[in-house]
Amino acid sequence: MGGVAASISKTAAAPIERVKLLIQNQGAMIAAGRLSSPYNGILDCFKRTYAEEGLASFWRGNGTNVIRYFPTQALNFAFKDDFKRKLGYKKADGFGLWVFGNVASGAAAGATSSLFVYSLDYARTRLSADLKNVGKGGQRQYTGLIDVYRQTLRSDGIVGLYRGFVPSVLGIIVYRGLYFGGYDTVKDTVLVGPLKGNFLASFAVGWMCTTGAALASYPMDTIRRRMMMT
Repeated sequence: MGGVAASISKTAAAPIERVKLLIQNQGAMIAAGRLSSPYNGILDCFKRTYAEEGLASFWRGNGTNVIRYFPTQALNFAFKDDFKRKLGYKKADGFGLWVFGNVASGAAAGATSSLFVYSLDYARTRLSADLKNVGKGGQRQYTGLIDVYRQTLRSDGIVGLYRGFVPSVLGIIVYRGLYFGGYDTVKDTVLVGPLKGNFLASFAVGWMCTTGAALASYPMDTIRRRMMMT
């Protein structure tokens, strides 16, 4: 059920995600002749994308994103528990070491799992930012996921599928470290007593950890997306 819920939520949020990627990569798209002029904000991006490509285009790349979710989550949690066991820090070892263990295990899990799923993230970015060429009769560069792999491997080899990998890992270390480590730490220190098992309290803690981690890692996300487009 968790996977189904995640697929539905990602599909529902796909238009926002595509607009985010288009705005992040508009410089590269202008240079490639796929965008005539910069977007004047989020609403302008929504309006122009709908007018030029239609409603269905907001879900371009969503299938790849949904496929990517399952191995990413499975690997993240598997590696996180493994790294946490190997570090072995408990509350009894001191608060500082305990927090470090939570953050380090989450960061290591995210960085390690990225080795296996990064090419899917690369393909999803290329598909989402693949606007119809304004100078070639509205043609796209890629026909789908397999075509992204085929063209990239032909032109750049396996290395091409890992463009932006280093800033991606740095961003993952920050995001997963704060997300997993922060949640584990706050959960065990705040969600105690009357707050233990409280839905609203758990939701608030999860939201704060997710938002904080996303804000801290966003600059690295922009850098890696732009490197993917070079």
